[in-house]
Amino acid sequence: MSYPPQTPVTSAPGLIARHLAPVLNDALQDTPAVLINGPRQCGKTTLAQQLASERGDMAYLTLDDPNLLAAAQQDPLGLARQLDRAVIDEVQRAPQLLLALKLVIDQDRRPGRFLLTGSANLMALPQIADSLAGRLALHTLLPLSQAEIQGRPNDFLQRAQTHNWPLSHPTWTTPQRDTVGQVLAGGYPEMRQRPTAARRQAWAKAYIQTLVERDVRDVAQIDQLHQLPHMLAVAAAQCGQLFNATQTGAQLGLNGKTADKYLGILEKLFLVQRLPAWSHNELSRLIKTPKLHFLDAGLQATLSRLSSDLVFTQRARWGATLETWVHAELRKALSLSADAWFLSHYRDKDQVEVDFVLESPLRQIIGIEVKAAATVQTSDFKGLKKLQSLTGDAFTTGIVLYDGTQALSFGSGLWAVPLSAL
Repeated sequence: MSYPPQTPVTSAPGLIARHLAPVLNDALQDTPAVLINGPRQCGKTTLAQQLASERGDMAYLTLDDPNLLAAAQQDPLGLARQLDRAVIDEVQRAPQLLLALKLVIDQDRRPGRFLLTGSANLMALPQIADSLAGRLALHTLLPLSQAEIQGRPNDFLQRAQTHNWPLSHPTWTTPQRDTVGQVLAGGYPEMRQRPTAARRQAWAKAYIQTLVERDVRDVAQIDQLHQLPHMLAVAAAQCGQLFNATQTGAQLGLNGKTADKYLGILEKLFLVQRLPAWSHNELSRLIKTPKLHFLDAGLQATLSRLSSDLVFTQRARWGATLETWVHAELRKALSLSADAWFLSHYRDKDQVEVDFVLESPLRQIIGIEVKAAATVQTSDFKGLKKLQSLTGDAFTTGIVLYDGTQALSFGSGLWAVPLSAL
């Protein structure tokens, strides 16, 4: 059983300590190259520079520099041979550099030689010549988690596995309006620094425009680039719903195959993610319909034009945004675990659902339902009880996350837990 590190690497004054830092430090101790993957502006460069300064004598190169980018593209091996130990930022801009780094590493396999960052899922890019298998440790950094913002350990997974829920906790007293504000603000550091909701939404719109106009070209060549913002808007409207490429494409005048391709591009840029369906039969998970979620609720709320004033009148839209926020927080918690958890959703032919199913490598099951209300009823556990009956002894716990302030037991393995516990 692996739990997240309880003592993040200390940040410089004014910086938020990232929980992934100790994991990265451990990887640098025994692996020649470490890659921090994640969306632009989530804090990868800041974290990489912090880790490099603690280790000393690491050159810093960014492939956002047009001269360095040209050198990496024209003579990647020549550039790689000049480097002893280095941070290389935005390495997805010159994928051919990874093959050159492989050759250099094979000549000198000292651990911690290269710390790389990438704003696209490099292992999913077809132009990557080599995966650096055995030479590279890959970790994903997502926007700030609530635990990081509050400066406390990310212990949700540990508490869920051990049923270690106190009746109340000092961090669980967040009023509902504050919860709304935190969710809508998202986790991007720059976005959160904006003083008003209008300024945060302006940042999010500019961020999306920059990605579409620039970073998409690092991922794929597409003919209808102007359709991607529309695809994102449709994805935001369908957040938390089952994804059907044919139906989504029809709204944009695209065929299903093209819509699926465009969504794949958005996934590679860490904007959205398909959440697969859970099933006892692992092969059937590949063909069951996935749900669609964003990796930052602030971006999703901006695209769906959800404001704090609309939250209390348009509950369905708020429910979808809250569910995608929980999805992102769970992804962040699982990224700290040494175990490869499988995150999915459950839905049967009778439309009985569980928003999130976490399955450990040992096939332990944690079910999570999301509820925007401040009260919990026995009927809210219907899906979790169904999942419990299906999985038997493998069922560890079922949790209804709600907008309250107390953790309450609702029977064997079933809990109502405040959303702020995330």
